[in-house]
Amino acid sequence: MTRFSRFKRHLALTGAVLLFCALVLSPITHVSVPAHAQGTQPPLGTAGNFAVLGASAVTNTGPTVVMGDLGVSPGTAVTGFPPGSVIGTKHAADAVALQAQNDVEVAYGDAAGQPCNVNLTGQDLGGKTLTSGVYCFSSSAQLTGQLTLDSQGNPASVFIFQIGSTLTTASNASVSPINATQACNIFWQVGSSATLGTTTDFSGNILAHTSITAQTGATFNGSLYARTGAVTLETNTITRSPCAVSTPIATSTSTPTGTPIGTPISSPTGTPTGTPISSPTGTPIGTPTGTPTGTPTGTPISLPTGTPTGPPSLPPTGSDPDGWSYSSSLPIGMLSRAK
Repeated sequence: MTRFSRFKRHLALTGAVLLFCALVLSPITHVSVPAHAQGTQPPLGTAGNFAVLGASAVTNTGPTVVMGDLGVSPGTAVTGFPPGSVIGTKHAADAVALQAQNDVEVAYGDAAGQPCNVNLTGQDLGGKTLTSGVYCFSSSAQLTGQLTLDSQGNPASVFIFQIGSTLTTASNASVSPINATQACNIFWQVGSSATLGTTTDFSGNILAHTSITAQTGATFNGSLYARTGAVTLETNTITRSPCAVSTPIATSTSTPTGTPIGTPISSPTGTPTGTPISSPTGTPIGTPTGTPTGTPTGTPISLPTGTPTGPPSLPPTGSDPDGWSYSSSLPIGMLSRAK
């Protein structure tokens, strides 16, 4: 009886483990796939100025809009502009396009050489939410529906998709960046060719070894680079997507060095406009109460130094030491001498 009870407990435990594994490993519940390591941004160099860069040719049908430079090298053919328009510069087999193709080769090799974090071979990208990392497909990759790329608030997060052969999207498929994900940090390294279905809304830079075909109405937030073949467009919008540089706003707690615009409340250094209430340094306008240092302008009361203008005042009569007598009643100069 005891052995039978132990057997039942063992059987129940085994069943629970098997049920847990079935739920966790089921592809139905495996929608969100977090990566385990951060990829690094492949260097685009001068190719970063291009929205479209082909190798053999760039052809267009319809009113396509290319926002960024358009080029081809080593081929020379650029057709369909107009009716297509390029908001940038066209480079056909010139030194600029050649250098850009060389830089694409470097970026392609960098993207292909980074260690794979999650192998998604055989899985459709549609319906998944992925965080930053390097995802790989040993052969082809398919996108049906919406793929969500979540940077979790980090705008520097990098997403790299290594695809062994082809990349194909169904009509109305989309790549949706959320939570600060930037299209400039999404890279699709395609081993052969990429075909984007009608009205696909795509994000990221496609680095295709051979060719890229954008079907009617497909839009791209990112650039298209074909290393050895052509880029074929049909009524598309391709927008080069450089990374946004955020400027931090710092709050200073130290003494400001700028000129204050308010009224200072102590120790002003400017020229005061009010009347000083003590120790004026200007010329006083009142009457000084101390000893004047300037030349007096009033009449002195003793010891005049000027020439008198009236007759001298003398005693009525008198005599000087020489014996001359005088009288104030006589005219000046009429003196008599007593003998």
